[in-house]
Amino acid sequence: MTFDDLKRARPDLAFIAHWIQPGAHVLDVGCGDGFMMEYLQTDKRCTGYGLELADDKVLESTQRGVRVIQQDFEKGGLALFGDNSFDTVLCLSALQMMQHVEALLRDIVRVGNEAIVSFPNFAYWPHRVALLKGRMPVSKTLPYQWYDTPNVRCATIEDFRALAAEVGVEVMEYVALAEGRIVDVLPNLRGELAVFRLRKRNGAGSR
Repeated sequence: MTFDDLKRARPDLAFIAHWIQPGAHVLDVGCGDGFMMEYLQTDKRCTGYGLELADDKVLESTQRGVRVIQQDFEKGGLALFGDNSFDTVLCLSALQMMQHVEALLRDIVRVGNEAIVSFPNFAYWPHRVALLKGRMPVSKTLPYQWYDTPNVRCATIEDFRALAAEVGVEVMEYVALAEGRIVDVLPNLRGELAVFRLRKRNGAGSR
């Protein structure tokens, strides 16, 4: 898979891929169908694993040539990996599906030198309009109805920045994306997807 293939299919992933060094050792938490890991392996010569629970997604990832560990990381965490086992840990559009977000954040910066997290920005202006109309928002980044959504958490860019500071995670940089492009003006209002680059803050202890 080439970068152009990735950009055509998933412009958000194409942007995130720029933050990952060629040859990096990567863990993709909630890797889904393995699309990102396939690109990283074939075009950037990265190594690593995907973590996924759903049987169908594990099968798709395996068919793409991704090494997948089937595990409910909500229960076991990332305990099978030692500190700094990976150059980069990914958790892309999966954080909002987690029950224990704080614990997961601490774990991904423990096992990785840095981490990249993305999630739908609930403060995106069409979401606000939907709420003003008395309806739960449905969009490209939140494509489910309220009654069948796998998402159990709703967060804004500012919410996540506050949480990162609380749990001892350093925000190296962050952007808001719309259609895979950076939103510079009013990002918390105009960005549909938040992307954060993180690492453990020096001197931060675990709880």
